Amino acid sequence: MKRTGFAILPAFVFALLCTVPVVTHARGAGIEWEILNREAMELHRAGNYRRAVVVAQKALEVAERNVGPDHPDVATSLNNLAVLYQAQGDYARAEPLYRRSLAIREKALGPDHPDVAMSLNNLALLYHTRGDYARAEPLYRRSLAIWEKALGPDHPDVATSLNNLAGLYRDQGDYARAEPLYRRSLAIREKALGPDHPDVAMSLNNLAALYYTRGDYAGAEPLYRRSLAIREKALGPDHPDVAASLNNLAGLYYTQGDYARAEPLFKRALAIWEKALGPDHPNVATSLENLAVLYRATKRSSEAQALEQRAARIRAIKR
Repeated sequence: MKRTGFAILPAFVFALLCTVPVVTHARGAGIEWEILNREAMELHRAGNYRRAVVVAQKALEVAERNVGPDHPDVATSLNNLAVLYQAQGDYARAEPLYRRSLAIREKALGPDHPDVAMSLNNLALLYHTRGDYARAEPLYRRSLAIWEKALGPDHPDVATSLNNLAGLYRDQGDYARAEPLYRRSLAIREKALGPDHPDVAMSLNNLAALYYTRGDYAGAEPLYRRSLAIREKALGPDHPDVAASLNNLAGLYYTQGDYARAEPLFKRALAIWEKALGPDHPNVATSLENLAVLYRATKRSSEAQALEQRAARIRAIKR
């Protein structure tokens, strides 16, 4: 189906999702489990999700064997594996893992523990990504309340929660509620993590996306450019987050009629996502659709149609 609009990609929670606890629980899952979890986390950060899944599955097996099915370390492995499935667009496999992780943490750690907040946040993100905003919002709000109480108002985890709640409001068109949350999230991250941290890039990207949606292109461009520069330096030129920044900057140029600057950025974003996420990921579909919009605007209908058909096949996959 032909699209006439262009899709930008605000970033949600991938800063915090694949976290391994710094302090392990007494008589925990063991050194092998810790090593596997750290390896999975590094692969996630590098954007190598398919290899990370294999390592995270092994970590889960080790944890269940060493400490049984209801230990907090098992909940951590379940959470991390769910994050990786979600990153690949496999929501059906992620949801039961998030739910089991949350149940273990609530029982073992109590309802107000920061790890419970993490599980709530991640499950909320899953619902949010699926467009189920009514189920996502109370989970985001409970997560934010727990983190603020347990960690204080200026902790990076609080910034993550603010970022995600802002994204929910933005997706519902409530820009007035979204902007102050995005700004507070950015301020916390810059102070706590420094100006060149990937999480700062995420906040910059999201604030830029809000400005873009409002039609404030002059306000959006420098934020997109700074976000891209941070990500390329911190994550490398072939990371999926770099592709998101390229896609969004390209969309800004497209919207302003600067097709010559937009096209190579769209193409580079598509190449990165195909390599990092696989040919059937939803982000690949978004990239194909965006490039097709540009092709139609530049009178290349046959090329656009081929991209649209491929994107439709990806969208038809049940997740």
